[in-house]
Amino acid sequence: MKQFIRKLIYIFCVICLTNNLFAQSLDQAKKLYNEGKYEEAKPAFEKLVKQTPSNSSYNHRYGVCCFETGDLQTAEKHLLVATKRNVQESFRYMGELYLRTYHFEEAADMFRKYIGLLSKKKQDVSRFEARLAIAEKAQRMLERVEDVQVIDSLVVSKADFLDSYKLSEESGSLSYFQDFFQTYEPVFSTVYMNQKGDNIYYARPAENGSYSIFRQSRLIDKWGDEKELPSNINTSEDENFPFVMTDGVTIYYASTGNGSLGGYDLFVTRYNINSETYLTPEQLGMPYNSIYNDYMMVFDELKGLGWFASDRFQPEDKVCIYLFIPNENRSRIEGEDIETKRNRASLASIEATWKPEANYSALIELAHLEMAGEPERQKEFEFVVNNNIVYYTLEEFQSPEARNFYEKVVSLNKEMQDIHEQLIVLRQEYIQTNQSGKTQLSPVILELENKLYILSDQPAPWEKKARNAEINYLRLNR
Repeated sequence: MKQFIRKLIYIFCVICLTNNLFAQSLDQAKKLYNEGKYEEAKPAFEKLVKQTPSNSSYNHRYGVCCFETGDLQTAEKHLLVATKRNVQESFRYMGELYLRTYHFEEAADMFRKYIGLLSKKKQDVSRFEARLAIAEKAQRMLERVEDVQVIDSLVVSKADFLDSYKLSEESGSLSYFQDFFQTYEPVFSTVYMNQKGDNIYYARPAENGSYSIFRQSRLIDKWGDEKELPSNINTSEDENFPFVMTDGVTIYYASTGNGSLGGYDLFVTRYNINSETYLTPEQLGMPYNSIYNDYMMVFDELKGLGWFASDRFQPEDKVCIYLFIPNENRSRIEGEDIETKRNRASLASIEATWKPEANYSALIELAHLEMAGEPERQKEFEFVVNNNIVYYTLEEFQSPEARNFYEKVVSLNKEMQDIHEQLIVLRQEYIQTNQSGKTQLSPVILELENKLYILSDQPAPWEKKARNAEINYLRLNR
């Protein structure tokens, strides 16, 4: 009898110890979970789910751990168990999971249910109504996926992504903001310069702190006349990574505003020369845009190729550069089932976008080919000597006397340009200032305008002297 009692006491102690260890393990797992340490909490909840598979709380927490660590397939399985038992936050996570996996209709359904649960408790739903709107918009875009051939992709460091773009000379050039402006400012942006080298487009933080797109023109030997693009392009959100087609009016850029699906989305607008305004930006469809960051859309019309960058399905410090053949007709995938459209929209496999029996190796090789063309001739000015000879630098003059004459022309032109730039600034200040300020600025502006008027007639005689001296020198030294 005593032996039996001792055995019962032993079993009771073991049960108590096991329960205590279990409680400690559960408390520790909950603590890690609440601190956002999902990787550390994951094994504990996995074990708990195996012990009690029907426990909705364990399934929810384990599903969240899987979601936050990138194991979406496992996350879906366990979050669905929790949603069937009406665990509120599981609906939110399932909505986000379905967004990431391009199941937009299912995502919308989960967000609606989540919003319903919040509404019953009179909690704020505005944030999740926005997520619902994104899911519904993404579903509409999924129905209109473009039939574009993405012929290559390359995962690169986000810090060096621009090195993957190899543009021909006529398409202009791309630079990093810091490199172009020789600055250490922490500006994550690029600078596009056209082929002629007289216009640049770039983004930088504006007065409201968000990125806006600006344009500058070359003023003889420096950049100036900075202009911010209008508000139908530059929203209160971030606009960045501009690229201008060779027509000089079509601009592609990325924006986190204007109804973006998430992060940066790609947009296109055009400059209306007649009205001197930009048309309402158009959001590109899928596969170019996603709920991730999509940016730096670039076309090379000479090569017949395009590039864009996306961090979809990539680690935080990586980005994928997609090389594609522009779809000029913007034809869509018709008569395909939703799973095919989903794969094409997400670019789950670029091979799935290829035409049967097509060989893209030559185009891929062309994409990586440097096509810089002839080095552009340095042009400090344009001086016509005669019908057959034009000089662009002082070093080209043969006659020392003619060079001295034309140096005077260059100096006068530089002085006039400086006055012109001063007048631009002063006139702008005049418009914006009060009456007292106008009274002070008026004589300064008039004096500069008078000086500019006097100088305007002076370069021509010196230019004529330089031309005659150079022609005489060339005739005598033939």
